[in-house]
Amino acid sequence: MKNILFIFSDQQRQDTMGVYGQKLNVTPNLDKLAEKGTVFENSFTVQPVCGPARSCLQTGIYPSQLGTFVNGVALPKNVKTMADYLNEKGYETAYVGKWHLASDDGIEEYHYKPVPEDKRGGYKDYWMASDILEFTSHGYDGYVFNKDMEKVDFKGYRADKITDFALDYLDNKVSNSPFFLFISYIEPHHQNDRKTYEGPLGSKEKFQNFDIPEDIKSLGYGDSRENYGDYLGCCNSIDKNVGRLVKRLEEKGILEDTLIIYTSDHGCHFKTRNRNLKKPGGDDYKRGPEDGVIKTPLIISGLEYLENKREKTFVSLLDLPPTILEWVGCHSYEQMQGKSIKERINEKNEEVFIQISESFVGRAIRTKEFLYCVYAPEKNPWKDGWSEKYEGLYFYDLKKDPHELNNLIEDINYKSQRETMKKKLIESIKKYENLDCEIK
Repeated sequence: MKNILFIFSDQQRQDTMGVYGQKLNVTPNLDKLAEKGTVFENSFTVQPVCGPARSCLQTGIYPSQLGTFVNGVALPKNVKTMADYLNEKGYETAYVGKWHLASDDGIEEYHYKPVPEDKRGGYKDYWMASDILEFTSHGYDGYVFNKDMEKVDFKGYRADKITDFALDYLDNKVSNSPFFLFISYIEPHHQNDRKTYEGPLGSKEKFQNFDIPEDIKSLGYGDSRENYGDYLGCCNSIDKNVGRLVKRLEEKGILEDTLIIYTSDHGCHFKTRNRNLKKPGGDDYKRGPEDGVIKTPLIISGLEYLENKREKTFVSLLDLPPTILEWVGCHSYEQMQGKSIKERINEKNEEVFIQISESFVGRAIRTKEFLYCVYAPEKNPWKDGWSEKYEGLYFYDLKKDPHELNNLIEDINYKSQRETMKKKLIESIKKYENLDCEIK
């Protein structure tokens, strides 16, 4: 059996990478990895918030069904995870970095404490992580906890040190068992307590010639002009560390025997979209249905059946657990709601179902041509995970309006298209949430 290296960034837009059109030399190592593997042009999160996105990635189940639809809700202990399945297949399971799935905020918090073994999602052989990494560290310096719940301080740039821990695992591994190593960076996520992005020193100068993406520029820039250089610096740092990881695998003679997956939990719109529906302009970075936050980078190297260097099939975070399990020969994972990438390609999938929380209780369907989003105005987006009644909120014609600037939710010229998308959305809610709902 082959090894599996899963590399996960946080809040990274597709267009930060050369293979997705970035003009600056931000991601040379990832671009090189893409030459060996496949770039997915239509890769999506299914919930653009850190904890919910992570919960669906670890389990293959939508956050509404897990109860993890907002941050600060622990992963249920009775749900079988990717790591659980791989443990049964004889894999060593190792986790490094940001977890964000242990704390039940206000009840049982691990913000500054070690995560107990029964809250680690089945990762049992190596653990060097913090539940809320941005609370225990900054761009430079901080601490995590090891498998024995001991505090481990680090000095230096955070992404580099997280990589050091992963390399330590690879260097000190003694068994002949294949490994599943999951590395979860917090970069390029902003540092909440400092209200800024923290790239390596010199990032602003190194990437001063950046072009701000058109969707952000068209909506008034938000806080991008002062932060985009550091944002790209964070992405460049991850890329440098991907290079270190690939080099170590090569040195050990196991690169060709390792499946490598690189993706992110969601994107970022730099405070240019409405967080709540009463404010003109946003005060948030995600929590919406637009491409800037729901589209994610995805590169996979080592899946033999991937023939295209650029794949247009729609896939999501939800599809990655079945993809991994199918690849290792595990075909019984009925509770998972996604499908393997092989299945998605075979069925030529061209749509994805999105759940929204914290900003509003919402649901969306995204196809090649349109984005249709609804919300439940009477529901509390921090307490309610679902609704039986929704109202139309956004409708975008993506071919004419790729930056989603012109909301057509009430445009009479798109009535038939909205009805088609409404039916698709109702079917998805029924399929994935087992709910009959009404959409006005």
